[in-house]
Amino acid sequence: MSAPAQQLSYAHGTGTVPLLGDTIGANLRRAVEAWPDREALVDVPSGRRWTYAQFGDAVEKLARGLLARGVAKGDRVGIWAVNCPEWVLVQYATARIGAIMVNINPAYRAHELTYVLRQSGVTVLISSTGRKGTDYREQVRRVTPDCPELRESVFIGEETWDALVAAASAVTPTQLAAREAELSCDDPVNIQYTSGTTGFPKGATLSHHNILNNGYWVGETVGYSEQDRVCVPVPFYHCFGMVMANLACTSHGACIVIPAPSFEPAATLRAAQDERCTSLYGVPTMFIAELNLPDFATYDLSTLRTGIMAGSPCPAEVMKRVVAEMNMAEVSICYGMTETSPVSLQTRRDDDLERRTGTVGRVLPHIEVKVIDPVTGVTLPRGEPGELCTRGYSVMLGYWGEPEKTAEVVDAGRWMHTGDLAVLREDGYGQIVGRIKDMIIRGGENISPREIEEFLYGHPRIADVQVVGVPHEKYGEEVLACVILKDPDAGLTLDELRAHCHDRLAHYKVPTRLRILDSFPMTVSGKVRKVELREGYGEL
Repeated sequence: MSAPAQQLSYAHGTGTVPLLGDTIGANLRRAVEAWPDREALVDVPSGRRWTYAQFGDAVEKLARGLLARGVAKGDRVGIWAVNCPEWVLVQYATARIGAIMVNINPAYRAHELTYVLRQSGVTVLISSTGRKGTDYREQVRRVTPDCPELRESVFIGEETWDALVAAASAVTPTQLAAREAELSCDDPVNIQYTSGTTGFPKGATLSHHNILNNGYWVGETVGYSEQDRVCVPVPFYHCFGMVMANLACTSHGACIVIPAPSFEPAATLRAAQDERCTSLYGVPTMFIAELNLPDFATYDLSTLRTGIMAGSPCPAEVMKRVVAEMNMAEVSICYGMTETSPVSLQTRRDDDLERRTGTVGRVLPHIEVKVIDPVTGVTLPRGEPGELCTRGYSVMLGYWGEPEKTAEVVDAGRWMHTGDLAVLREDGYGQIVGRIKDMIIRGGENISPREIEEFLYGHPRIADVQVVGVPHEKYGEEVLACVILKDPDAGLTLDELRAHCHDRLAHYKVPTRLRILDSFPMTVSGKVRKVELREGYGEL
């Protein structure tokens, strides 16, 4: 008899609840009708609050204002702003009129801003006035001559914003309804520029169907209802904020709580405490910063029950502390990428600690995943590492204006090739073991940086760690550990680190180089830029 066939690394998320066929505007109207008196949005810094009825009215007024300014279906409206209520209003107002909102990283400078405005063809730019000493008005003035399609700039909190809202009086609700009747859930609604490690970023173009459904299913998986209040310190300009937070909330009647314009650990915990939040979001470095506050134990986080940790691999030790010390017993790990709206895999509320700390969950409903041999494209047996691919409603429409680059990552079968190395276990749970480009090859041995990082997180003096391969004359590559210490004054030597690894890691995995850092270079989505660590510290 032949041996039994091995189960393949393929999983399809089935479900009895169908996908939503709404546009984002129609879905919001349904929420307003269902929960008019529930709070929809709270801005802690300014003290402003909106019920769903008030939020719906504010969105409609802004949508009519944009119509009055001549914004047509398919026009690109840029949003270059820190986290603030106006950002959220723009998100839903542009969706209601069929415009495509272009997310622009608040950290961009003139050169990057010019590229995004020109590449996407933004006609109206809505902007903060400034951030961390940068005058956005001056930056916009400088780039406008180089952006021929940009016809109007609006600054939040200034006369131009007030004038945009006031322009609503020139457009009737009937005219807005007529525009909405022209819209399809498959229309593009958002362009997000991916944080590429080389060259200019690419604009992932996402539809109503892409992001509304993904936000809805992320919210379903953590059990959101109109009783939930979600603290959102992650940036709105990325999918984590605008999809996994905003759309997850509004599709369930939950409340969006903005703790600060940009991440501040103390402000985040204070908002979670004072607003009695039930959920808290963050990338691992955010949770690490919160847990390491000297007065962390003084915050009352008793109302928290869940939250999402995503954006980069989540260290098991950090997750255990979040569960034990932040009262987040139902915290969820999510895995995804901008091009997939973003989430493909997510842990469940009742998963045990091993699955919650050792995996990125299982496939969400209505999505397919598979793990393939990166060279042959053949689906591998479960348990074998290969490239993770995903398919379904969540896969982007494409990179804006770049069909060739789209074809490089979305194949003829509509599978999105993530570039991540993953293992699909026998139980259907996925593990991300690294990036294809991050794999260290030392003397012919393939080394997963993630494995070494997880081990080093258990060191009593290490708060955060990233492992990269750097050139070595004899072995091709050697292992560099870049470390942030819990107490910089305590110090850590390479000999001490190697002694910690002795007899516990294979000799070729033990770091031969060590760098002590204050912080890691990050992408806009919260991922560590390992390419910068390799380039910056590859030389002795």
